[in-house]
Amino acid sequence: MKLTAEQRIAAPRQRVWEALNDPEVLRASIPGCQSLDKVADDRFTATVDVKVGPIGARFKGAVSLADLDPPNGYTLLLQGSGGIAGSMQGTVKVRLSESSDGTLISYDVEAQVGGRMAQLGGPIIDAAAKQLAGKFFSRFGEVVIGGTAPGGQTRGTAGASDPTAAVASAPANASGRAFPNSGLPMAWLLATVVAALTGFLVGRGQGGMGSDWAGIAIGFLLIVIAGAAFEYGRRAAAPVVVLDNALLRRLLEGKEE
Repeated sequence: MKLTAEQRIAAPRQRVWEALNDPEVLRASIPGCQSLDKVADDRFTATVDVKVGPIGARFKGAVSLADLDPPNGYTLLLQGSGGIAGSMQGTVKVRLSESSDGTLISYDVEAQVGGRMAQLGGPIIDAAAKQLAGKFFSRFGEVVIGGTAPGGQTRGTAGASDPTAAVASAPANASGRAFPNSGLPMAWLLATVVAALTGFLVGRGQGGMGSDWAGIAIGFLLIVIAGAAFEYGRRAAAPVVVLDNALLRRLLEGKEE
């Protein structure tokens, strides 16, 4: 298998180089990566779940760095085994160059695949390799430019635990307060259409033209019932003020004065 491609990252070359040597960044970027540990300055061990066509396997292997030329690039020496699914070994030459919009990453891949995966054929393996490379660089670019931190947390945005996130997304009226019922007219319109259509179809199901009007009547009856229920709920939720005799007497006396 051979693969040659380029990818642009909107970040300085030094930052991209550091990210390519950061286990946390690589772990967050490699599709299916279960673990990636640095055992030496030029050596990593990794466990990655890979699926090629109908065959999926967990590969365990080692990654060694050679031809180190910071911050211009290096060569990756790959070797892994996925049990009965197959084995893989190869080299990846990575080169970094500055461009007007950041850093251009050029990479050349040469790999040999054995076992059951090799029986799938070159075109399937090549397509899978291109897809994995695309996913890796898409995720890698997000991490490097600060879109997503390693571990899956988004930088600079409110997360699910942020108590202000839900409030900030709620619509507000001119005074700046939340306006929770802004979607009510549209909801009533949809309810009217659905109820009328339901009633019409019920009438149709009974057969005959005369029952069409009966079906529509049923639909509007549902609307009336829903409206009555809404009004009852609105009034039940409204605040109730109770005046006892003493308070009522004081209010009347104050009005007479």
